[in-house]
Amino acid sequence: QVQLVESGGGSVQAGESLRLSCAASIRTYTNSARAWFRQAPGKDREFVAAISFGGDITDYSDSVKGRFTISRDNARNTVALQMNSLKPADTAIYYCAAGVRAVSTLSGYRYWGQGTQVTVSS
Repeated sequence: QVQLVESGGGSVQAGESLRLSCAASIRTYTNSARAWFRQAPGKDREFVAAISFGGDITDYSDSVKGRFTISRDNARNTVALQMNSLKPADTAIYYCAAGVRAVSTLSGYRYWGQGTQVTVSS
């Protein structure tokens, strides 16, 4: 099926930027939507951003809107999350997901990556 691998995580100070990338093992036209979720220690996994196959539809959580940008390069089967003006509250494991539609619910995605750690210090 589809394997997803995240990369680009790391430790930064508040106000700095990071760019995450998600690479898919194969191209899919059924689970073509992509999304980013994150999970902080002791917290539930929460929606961050989603993008449709064509990139014409994007959605962001209120907490990251205006700071994060999701994009994709279908020729390379990759999805990116540009994270600017990072805050300590952004500290979490970030997961890439693939599903049929660009929705904000966990149940809407069939395939998941293993996650990449993002740590933002004050």
